[in-house]
This record gives sequence, structure tokens and C-alpha cells, in this order.
Amino acid sequence: MILPILHYPDSRLRTVAKIVETVDDAVRTLVKDMFETMYQAPGIGLAATQIDHHQRIIVIDISEDKNQPLCLINPEIIEKDGEILWEEGCLSVPDYYQCVKRANQVKVRALNEQGETFELEADELLGICIQHEIDHIDGILFVDHLSKLKQKRLLEKTKKANK
Repeated sequence: MILPILHYPDSRLRTVAKIVETVDDAVRTLVKDMFETMYQAPGIGLAATQIDHHQRIIVIDISEDKNQPLCLINPEIIEKDGEILWEEGCLSVPDYYQCVKRANQVKVRALNEQGETFELEADELLGICIQHEIDHIDGILFVDHLSKLKQKRLLEKTKKANK
């Protein structure tokens, strides 16, 4: 099922998501819906917060053919290394792209859709995407990493467009 995506500056995007206590059929259904929503948008990552479900769940697929789905439940970055500047966009901030400084490499620990713990090392686009989506479940948007002036201009532009 395709779910509606919240758009900046919706205050619900600032909600810090809760830990998933049990990976059950309801969580697996949500994950399936999140992938459908992300692919339809189209995007390469989606956090549950963006669809107004405040659980620590993110889905990612950076492959061109959209055939490498990655689900991270209760993800946590356990190692970071290096620094990279990357142009980011966001399904919750449509048609807006800016360069953001992030760690170049991350190691993340999470649960999969079966509730099993796994670790993953990622760099470049996958690493950026993981950090971006974890920010979402922490109530942080990529625009929060920008200068106050750029944030102010985006907010004004968004308010004007929504009138």
C-alpha cells in the first residue's frame, strides 16, 4: 500500500521514533508498504517517521534496478570514519538539493525483517543514505545540517509555495 509522505515543515517530522520491541507481522507489513511507497515516490531511502509511523525503521535501495532492498530496524551507527560532502535530497523536502557533510564510512548494527541482528559497513551513497535516514528517525532533517540562512530561505520558499 502506498502511504502519504509528510512534507517539510510538518512538525511530525521532528518526532523521535520509538524502538521496535518486536519484529512481527505488523512491522513486516509496514516495511513492505514503506518499500512500495519509496519505489513509487521515487526515492532511494525512506524512514517510518516520514510516513507518520514513529518507529525506528528505515528502508533503502540505492540500486538502479530497484532490486537490492535493505531494511534496518532499530539501526544504530557503531563506527564512523572520514568525511564526505554529498549533494542530498529528500522525499519530505521535494525538489530541494544541497551538499551536506557526513561521515564517509559507517558501520551500522540493526535488525532485519526476521528480527535478527546484523552489522553492515557502508560508504559513499549507501553510507550517506543510512545516515540521512537515521537522522529522520531521530527527528532531524538534512536541512538542519545547512546554514541558518539556507534554512530560512527554504522555509520562506516552502511557505510561499504552500499558499
